[in-house]
Amino acid sequence: MSITNNLQSIKAALPDHITLVAVSKTKPVSYLMQAYDAGQRIFGENKIQEMADKWEQMPKDIQWHMIGHVQTNKVKYMAPFVSLIHGVDSLKLLQEINKQALKNNRIIDCLLQIYIAEEESKFGLDEAELASLLSSNEFEELKNIKIVGLMGMATFTDNKDQIKKEFTQLKTIFDKTKALTISNCQLETLSMGMSGDYQLAIECGSTMVRIGSSIFGGR
Repeated sequence: MSITNNLQSIKAALPDHITLVAVSKTKPVSYLMQAYDAGQRIFGENKIQEMADKWEQMPKDIQWHMIGHVQTNKVKYMAPFVSLIHGVDSLKLLQEINKQALKNNRIIDCLLQIYIAEEESKFGLDEAELASLLSSNEFEELKNIKIVGLMGMATFTDNKDQIKKEFTQLKTIFDKTKALTISNCQLETLSMGMSGDYQLAIECGSTMVRIGSSIFGGR
């Protein structure tokens, strides 16, 4: 298995406006460095401690994306360096990210996670919760975070029609939210699509895909 070849063939097939997040969770630094040497600069991790360890060991021009579910008590460990936090699904978590960003004299970019799947296990806000969060006074007070996009995960199924329906639903919510004028919410990124469904996600309007096993091999 060549990580370099995998990465090059995926990148060659991606449209120019798509950002590729290489999902490197559980993979050793040597694997990540192969991807780095092949030109990859954005890596996604789902455990804050593992991401912090890799950040210390690896070149500093890497953008680290936190793609896992975030526990508020761990935010402080990534606040100095994280580029983008994907799965933000509550005001409480945003307030903690804001607090830690302020301590580090930073503004941290976040994606709000929207619940689109027909599965109980997935996290996220529904459309009503999203609207109420964005219009709240508490949200307006957060000056050290910026909502730069939305993300969502489709149901884990082989039914392409269902996945397409869920992705399309998220794109509709994204377009509606993008039209709002909110100082700390300027949507540019729609993160949906993983190794199994990223082509479909791109057709449905995704601008950022998270790909792990197709680059680094299975776990």
